[in-house]
Amino acid sequence: MTETTSPDDLIAEFDAERPARRLSGRVAGAVTAVALGLSLYALYWAFRPGPVLPYRMVFLAVVLPLTFVCYKPGRRGGDRPGAVDWALAGLSLTACLYPLAVFDEFIRRAFDPTALDVAAGAVISLLVLEACRRTVGWILPAVCLAFIAYAYYGGYLPFGWVIGHRGYDIDRIIASFVMGTDGVYGVPLDVAATYIILFTIYGAVLDRSGAGRFFVDVSLAAFRRSRSAPGRTVTLAGFLLGTVSGSGVATTVSVGSVAWPILRRAGYPREQGGGVLAAAGIGAILSPPTLGAAAFIIAEYMRVSYLTVLVYALIPTVLYYLGVCLAIEIDARKYGTRPVEVDAPRFWPLLRRYGYHFSSLFVIVVLMALGQSPFRAVVYATLLALALSFLDAGHRLTPRETAKALAAGTVGILPVAVTCAAAGTIVAVVTLTGLGLKASSLIVGASGGVLLVTALLCALAVLVLGLAVPVTASFVIAAVVIGPALTDLGVSQAEAYMFIFYYAVLSEVSPPTALSAFAASAITGGNAYRTMMATWKYTLPAFLVPFAFVLTPAGSALLAQGPVGEILLTTAVSALAVAALAATTGGWLAGPASAAERALCGVAAVLLLFLSPVPVLVGAGVLTLAIALHLVTRKRKARS
Repeated sequence: MTETTSPDDLIAEFDAERPARRLSGRVAGAVTAVALGLSLYALYWAFRPGPVLPYRMVFLAVVLPLTFVCYKPGRRGGDRPGAVDWALAGLSLTACLYPLAVFDEFIRRAFDPTALDVAAGAVISLLVLEACRRTVGWILPAVCLAFIAYAYYGGYLPFGWVIGHRGYDIDRIIASFVMGTDGVYGVPLDVAATYIILFTIYGAVLDRSGAGRFFVDVSLAAFRRSRSAPGRTVTLAGFLLGTVSGSGVATTVSVGSVAWPILRRAGYPREQGGGVLAAAGIGAILSPPTLGAAAFIIAEYMRVSYLTVLVYALIPTVLYYLGVCLAIEIDARKYGTRPVEVDAPRFWPLLRRYGYHFSSLFVIVVLMALGQSPFRAVVYATLLALALSFLDAGHRLTPRETAKALAAGTVGILPVAVTCAAAGTIVAVVTLTGLGLKASSLIVGASGGVLLVTALLCALAVLVLGLAVPVTASFVIAAVVIGPALTDLGVSQAEAYMFIFYYAVLSEVSPPTALSAFAASAITGGNAYRTMMATWKYTLPAFLVPFAFVLTPAGSALLAQGPVGEILLTTAVSALAVAALAATTGGWLAGPASAAERALCGVAAVLLLFLSPVPVLVGAGVLTLAIALHLVTRKRKARS
């Protein structure tokens, strides 16, 4: 990272969800006050919930004006909002308040809207797309417009086309967007207005209480001086910091600004070091207890508790970090990395002094396990983090600092909120036209009804979609359009959604865009393409393990579903497959592996991930053959 490039600048450049203005003066004060008000309202609603639709309308009525004030119309815009920004903020407030002012009549007129209803709905929809363009770029709004065009012009498609429909007029389309709970005010926005805002507030409070710095320090102090310690440190720091940032790019940059000098001194090449940083950053979104925003949507779509989704993610998370750690061990030997003396506090004194920062994370899980809602669990955890901040004189959350943290939580959710609102328009079109079932029949037909081919097509579709739109939006679109193709072939809803979730998240490290890898290469100064490929190597288990969810009945055990014995056995076999993958991509067993040995390990990994008795036995045999061949060859070379 160059001396003139700050972490904030890198996040703004590479994270599509955070290119915000740097406000100051009265405007900053006004934004803080409004954002604080919305945070307090969300906290109040967690304990005194009312009708959901009015709450979502109020939420959007605050979020849209804040977005136009806080985000530039383009990368060259200034940090001071202009006349157009204020006009759009005022228009969005007026348009969003209209449905609230006539709420009962507005909802009753859903199938026969007035001209004023349609006009207000059209303004809201267009403003949501513009807010989305400002925060995450033009691609998602363009996708939304394509779906709207499909809803309007679908009746003109040739007769007999599977995706054809009778066509809908503008009044009916707009009504589906804003006059119910299937569009802008649908489940995605509800998740942003309830789950995600509370978790972003928690993350902001935790960060301002000093937890972010502690997580880095404790990671530096956790491992002994060995050649693998720098890579392990980065991985642990990424996992812990992810609970605060919730963003792969932000975690990568935060860890990289501190850890890259350590990796460089240890002897890591720039590209391999960048791969470690990006893999650690993206792993945070895949890991309990916070996961990414899409995980909350899974809970809502499936009508299950968020704790259930955390349980689904537990074993895949273990396998992900196992793969990363094995790759780190291999690279430490391949590149001859060396121990690094780090000027950091000793582990046990540091843990005794500041270990209380972990307590709020445990509280979230414990309270949900005891039956508390995620809303209340995270609020109680936030209050605990707030109270514990007074144990550190340098990070005490006084009333002023608390207000800033609460406001930061709301400002941090603006990109996610408008993305969810925009994604809601796509959900509305899919529901209105029945596109989900039609797309499902196309995918199943193209695959010939073969589950493996269907899963490959679905994975490719989600990855391609994720290259263009943020993780949350790509999950929502894929869940309603692509998900039915998997469930039609007998895959359970949980397995299908988790499969889509992982591929939506992994789009952040997939060539050719790979935002986290680009950010890491900017820090290390390495080649961006080679950094992407190094990141892909580290994260490969996360690309392959989800196939085990959907291809065999035993795959459900990877989501911790089924008898304990089956879960443990499946996890052990999958761990063996991940080890074989690490040997394949790293080219290392007890020493450098030949091409034949790597090929055998790759075949073994794929067979093991089928999780059926015959493929597992054959895979274990192939892996044993690869290891035996390697040891014999190694012994012969040693003699010669």
